[in-house]
Amino acid sequence: MAESAKKYDLLIKNVRVVRPRKTTVEKMDIAVRGGKIAKLGKGLKAAEAAEVLDGKNQLAFPGGVDPHMHCGIYGPLREDAYSESLAAAQGGVTSSLNYMRTGGYYMERGGPYAKVFPEVLDESRDRFWVDYAYHLAPLDRTHIGEIDMLIQKYGVTSFKIFMFYGGYGLHGASSSQREFLMIGKDEKYDIAHFEFVMRGVQRAMLRNPKIKDSISLSLHCELADILSAYTKMVEGGAKVTDLDTYLTGETHDPECIDCKPLTGLRAYSAARPPHSEGLAITIASYLAHETNCPNINLLHLTSRKAVEAALKMQKAFPHVNFRREVTIGHLCLDYDSKIGSFAKVNPPIRSRADVEFLWEALLDGKLDWVCSDHACCKTEKKVGKQGRKDIFQAKSGFGGTEYMLPALITEGKPRGLSYNRMAELLSYNPARRFGLKGKGDIAPGFDADIALVDPNKSFVAGGKHSESSQGYSVFEGYEMKASVTRTILRGKTVYADGNAVGKPIGQYLHRPYV
Repeated sequence: MAESAKKYDLLIKNVRVVRPRKTTVEKMDIAVRGGKIAKLGKGLKAAEAAEVLDGKNQLAFPGGVDPHMHCGIYGPLREDAYSESLAAAQGGVTSSLNYMRTGGYYMERGGPYAKVFPEVLDESRDRFWVDYAYHLAPLDRTHIGEIDMLIQKYGVTSFKIFMFYGGYGLHGASSSQREFLMIGKDEKYDIAHFEFVMRGVQRAMLRNPKIKDSISLSLHCELADILSAYTKMVEGGAKVTDLDTYLTGETHDPECIDCKPLTGLRAYSAARPPHSEGLAITIASYLAHETNCPNINLLHLTSRKAVEAALKMQKAFPHVNFRREVTIGHLCLDYDSKIGSFAKVNPPIRSRADVEFLWEALLDGKLDWVCSDHACCKTEKKVGKQGRKDIFQAKSGFGGTEYMLPALITEGKPRGLSYNRMAELLSYNPARRFGLKGKGDIAPGFDADIALVDPNKSFVAGGKHSESSQGYSVFEGYEMKASVTRTILRGKTVYADGNAVGKPIGQYLHRPYV
């Protein structure tokens, strides 16, 4: 058969296909034509394909859809897009959805998205190794008025509220939210503004009924008032017993272990306590009910209190279509982890008891997807003025998209999490929520986005292993029990055997994307 007459562009043979919403993993061949999955079956003929790849009995996962990344937060977007999307490809991620806003960090400018977002797209073009999209945060009334335009012109169908920004900065107390967010003197970023954002999103859903299921609002749920008060106490040298006494009036034996001053990740967790998440979730949920804004995503839940509040709100407001997110960092790290302030993130890394509760909720089907919350934050931004132990001087956030799939297998498989469920959590569920109808499964008609995984090939994670420009990893020294050996984007290999292949071919995803 002539090369030009071949039925398929690529045939992947001898793989165990992992599909979401299934209960088994079947050994099959995958045929690709025009960047899409053309056929699944056993014994497909190699002669009918222009290229044949032997999968060597590896697992074939649908390419990861990482719905929570932050390219361009601490470095130029053009540079971040290249290095951090390569890290994503290294880990089997083929779609990167990035939170973006105006103001401090990111683009370092205010103004309407009509002017700013084209610059974001220009900086992104030809720099991503994987397909990409953006969620945008309406910070002022002008931005709320632009929601319809962003949906219709740019295919931005997801938006964000940072609840703690009202009087609190990215890393700590802010003396001027207007200066940090770069909004006008007549603007306030507060609960009333959050309500108006919800009304704007709800209005957009009514005006765009055919795509309303792809339109949603995400919330970072912490409250500035709680964070400010507790941070002041903890930075002032508070101990666990001091906090208990302040809250309950109880006294403690001064010889107990909790009488030592709080430091490191424990201090940061105490400064941004779990009940702040729970309270913010409750407020946000009632506002969603009040505004009839039905598609709400509760981001990066970190604790028992956060998850229980989210579940209570689901019962209280069953008409709100909530989604509950957890990060791979919060599933793997606790506040006694040796990595210390390098793992500072918002909301904080919590106790081991909270970590285990998150796993219980995940296994019970109460959490909807796993993300990375990847934010490349280099070493010099983490060490602070007093070195690594100065948790309050360190910047917030860290990378990890490259280890999301290996870590979920490593931690999840011994707990009974099936490969099929992993495919739902890492691909199918976020793709459905965020309007990526052509992503998230290995089935005819879907993009040929595939991650080949050797479940028996261990490796040790770390900064030297990673393609991220961060220089360290919060998973430093962590033995991963499975390895992504090849990442295929729309039928083209972009990463294989530890190396990038070719040039970046990531495309902007105008949503809804079919």
